[in-house]
Amino acid sequence: MYITELSLTNYRNYDKLDLSFDHKINVVIGENAQGKTNMMESIYVLALTKSHRTSKDKELIKWNENYAKIKGSVVKRNRSFPLELIFSNKGKKAKLNHIEQQRLSDYIGALNVVMFAPEDLNLVKGSPQERRRFIDMEIGQIQPIYVYHLTQYQKILKQRNALLKDYQRNREMDRTMLRVMTEQLIEHASPITQRRFQFLHLLRKWALPIHKGISHDLEDLEITYQASADVSENMELSKIVEVYQKQFQDVETKEVERGTSLIGPHRDDLLFYVNEKDVQAFGSQGQQRTTALSLKLAEIELIHNEVGEYPILLLDDVLSELDDHRQSHLLNTIQGKVQTFVSTTSVTGIEHETLKKAEIFHVHKGTVVKEG
Repeated sequence: MYITELSLTNYRNYDKLDLSFDHKINVVIGENAQGKTNMMESIYVLALTKSHRTSKDKELIKWNENYAKIKGSVVKRNRSFPLELIFSNKGKKAKLNHIEQQRLSDYIGALNVVMFAPEDLNLVKGSPQERRRFIDMEIGQIQPIYVYHLTQYQKILKQRNALLKDYQRNREMDRTMLRVMTEQLIEHASPITQRRFQFLHLLRKWALPIHKGISHDLEDLEITYQASADVSENMELSKIVEVYQKQFQDVETKEVERGTSLIGPHRDDLLFYVNEKDVQAFGSQGQQRTTALSLKLAEIELIHNEVGEYPILLLDDVLSELDDHRQSHLLNTIQGKVQTFVSTTSVTGIEHETLKKAEIFHVHKGTVVKEG
């Protein structure tokens, strides 16, 4: 899987940009605040319809413009097809092979990407929200129906929390509507939870040996899913539904007191252990970075295993954040098999065969020039 053409209109600091890519490795060089990350982000957005940097789509539109457009030509399973996204104050439109998709879940998955940026090094020590976002974005790429359940869940959760605020102010109100919304929430919470467990099972398969390799066989990684309800990996969907129904019933009064939903996928987390110690609390910075790198490399293999082709890899200003050993491990892994985009202020000091074969692009003030 690879992208051969990228076109941006009114995107971030780009008026108009048209690029073609011939090589497996593409290096984007430029000083900070010139547009490197914007270009990398646009490929990510083309795949997932949302940014890894902001939840507000309007921030993707160039200042004083009414819309932004991203177009790309993708080759997957030896077939070339166009993708197009348009962002405006009316929302966003997604076109796959020139046909507008009514549901984003019908669009996501056409192009698979893995993004590795400096903020991903905080995946281990950052907030539970960052780890939930990581797992949601990756499952959505390989199981588009997950995006549907997640969207519905978030919508119902917002309405349910607003209702709980009303009950908090007036506890004598009839709770029939709350119980109806609880059932609706469980309808989507259950498949989300089940698919997260399934994804984690696959992620472990790839991440554990990768981590062992990077650490020279000195460290064993374990990843566990910390659920807010008494659900477990081996449960059938019907059993997960049953558990949620019982536990929501048990916490109903407490939820009314607090005015918020206390259990569900929005309260879950991932925990990482190295040699049986919690990496977030007790791991060194090196162990935390190795864990984050292992997860990203595992994503690449997992997507390849699930969809039959390697995803596009976006390395946004991250190589300079890794020491020589981790840098080499990353570049050796992708060599010759993954179309990769590397953004950096300079390639000086990065001695690796992979980068010597790269196509070089220079970015300056929203203009991109291909070297040679």
